Amino acid sequence: QVQLVESGGGMAQPGGSLRLSCTASGNIDAIALMGWYRQAPGKKRELAAQIFSGGYIHYLDSVKGRFTISRDVANNTVHLQLNSLKPDDTAVYYCYVLAGGSSYWGQGTQVTVSS
Repeated sequence: QVQLVESGGGMAQPGGSLRLSCTASGNIDAIALMGWYRQAPGKKRELAAQIFSGGYIHYLDSVKGRFTISRDVANNTVHLQLNSLKPDDTAVYYCYVLAGGSSYWGQGTQVTVSS
């Protein structure tokens, strides 16, 4: 059984910052990638950022230069630093892990950007 525990999120004003973290625990094999998806109300879930085991990083175009993903390999943790937040960043953010050929999802954490 693999569990993903997310933390962070909350409310921020436009231009503000938040930090999300996700730790994987349990019977988990070698992690191929860790990442964050997000889903805004009435919209499809989209990939915000992901980091592969070899270090390759991919960002959604609209978050490039504002979000930074990083990984703590020893602790199976992935972080997402959200800077220069915009109202359009408002969404539920889901941690995602691909390991041992299986995918795992966190429960989601709300990020709300509003003045």
